[in-house]
Amino acid sequence: MKSKWFDSKEEAIKLRRRGTSIKKIEARLGIPRSTLSGWLKNVYLSSKHKRKLLNDWRNGLIQARKAAIQWHNGQKAIRLQNAEIAAQETLSALDVKKKEVLDLAFAMLYLGEGMKGSATSMGNSDPLILKFFIAALLQNYDIDKSKIKCDLHLRADQDPKKLKRYWSKELGLPLSNFLSVSIDKRTVGSKTYPYYKGVCVLRCGSVAIQRKLLYLSRKFCQEVITMGG
Repeated sequence: MKSKWFDSKEEAIKLRRRGTSIKKIEARLGIPRSTLSGWLKNVYLSSKHKRKLLNDWRNGLIQARKAAIQWHNGQKAIRLQNAEIAAQETLSALDVKKKEVLDLAFAMLYLGEGMKGSATSMGNSDPLILKFFIAALLQNYDIDKSKIKCDLHLRADQDPKKLKRYWSKELGLPLSNFLSVSIDKRTVGSKTYPYYKGVCVLRCGSVAIQRKLLYLSRKFCQEVITMGG
């Protein structure tokens, strides 16, 4: 019994002999791939047509990869947008001007990033974190900017003078606040990425602020843990 696609068999064979892929023949004639595979398995293909099929397959793979990347990037953009919206909703529910809110945020940051020595200090390579550190000290603790001292920790191929100017401008602190510069000798001979500006350590003399922040952050953690238990 002839299949309902039998009348298209001759055209399918002609297309195949021209180096057309089975996938394209299937799409063009509407014949199932299983039927085409049986019809075309013994069709002779010249070296030229074999190369054409291979090139078509490679190009198809490249296009599929590009499409997959575009889809992935599109989905990532949606996820990032949703995360930003959710973050803004949480932020909108808080009174960020309230001293207690700022203090708690400062305390939690200090618990993770602050130094636990004899002064209130924090080191980081991200200017945003250090700007927050300065803003919190100024707003909640009335610390004068002249009391905030700075040390830089740089790689061997970095210019101390240039980076002092960079951090001074970023943080809004005078150059006179920058005291020492330490160079990591282990980095001699290795190239530093242009975006990396070293680590800036900020410190103010009051250890009392550090103690309060650490007590506040730990007590808050304990309260949340207790609530969850």
